[in-house]
Amino acid sequence: MTTPETTSFAGIRRFSARFPLASRILERLLLSLLLLFAVSVMIFGGIEALPGDFASTYLGQSATPEAVASIRSELGLDQSIVTRYVDWLGGVMTGDFGNSWASGQSVGEQIEKRLGNSLFLAFFAAIVAVPLAVGLGLLAVRFRNKLPDKLINILSLAAVSLPEFFVGYLLILIFVVTYGAAVFPSTVYDSMSLLDRLNAIVLPVSTLVLVVLAHMMRMTRAAIIQVMSSAYMETAELKGLGALRAIIKHAAPNALAPIINVVALNLAYLIVGVVVVEVVFVYPGMGQYMVDAVTVRDLPVVQACGLIFAAIYIGLNMTADILAILANPRLRHPR
Repeated sequence: MTTPETTSFAGIRRFSARFPLASRILERLLLSLLLLFAVSVMIFGGIEALPGDFASTYLGQSATPEAVASIRSELGLDQSIVTRYVDWLGGVMTGDFGNSWASGQSVGEQIEKRLGNSLFLAFFAAIVAVPLAVGLGLLAVRFRNKLPDKLINILSLAAVSLPEFFVGYLLILIFVVTYGAAVFPSTVYDSMSLLDRLNAIVLPVSTLVLVVLAHMMRMTRAAIIQVMSSAYMETAELKGLGALRAIIKHAAPNALAPIINVVALNLAYLIVGVVVVEVVFVYPGMGQYMVDAVTVRDLPVVQACGLIFAAIYIGLNMTADILAILANPRLRHPR
């Protein structure tokens, strides 16, 4: 006896068998949406579980219980956590993140300005780091186990070992304090020209590049070396194809899927991991905005920033999965 459930499952199986690429992409999209929903629950619940209270912090130690109760009622803090979560999620789905408790301004409008600054910073870090990492990875493979490869590995290990705040302060010490060759703090505003903006972000971009470059380069090197051991690469070498040409023409395209994944992960870090860098360089981005909100327990701002960071991270990882499927025929047409 067939039921609607078994019929629907059979339909899904037929669709997956007929359109394997589309079914894999839809699967990634669905999993990403479910993960984002779970993250929203964790963000809201985790922040609510933190000790302390905005009303008490805002009014100070001399606040009366009546004044605290009035603020809590005005902000809706006297309602149940489920009611507040549903109201918050409903607003988020319509693009309304509410108003800041501390300033009374629209959180969405403030995030729009700050997110633009963070994306500006991450974009220029990415266009420097990604080609440089891939190029160094190819160079390391071309001179595998030779001096260039060893130097690149030593420098990358050193870069991976240093936290971003240390790299940032080191760059400030060298290029600002010692030589006065760079701008600090890295403040940008709407009326600045593009050249002035680029001049202001030189140090934070350099910090982000140094932090993510090593990981991308090492993963690129590892992926290409794994492909180099394949039979068709040995055939190419036996046919007299030059080492560098064989790497670029045959090895690199077949190592594209893992390279795309590691690049996407590091691009996600460039956006969601800029919190420390923005604080170090006093850069007016999302990270600085979130840290300022945490100090005064401005929960709508913290929740909105956390959810946007999570959405960007999940979205970039989903994009990496889809691009990896498109780049790999074995994933597009599984047997």
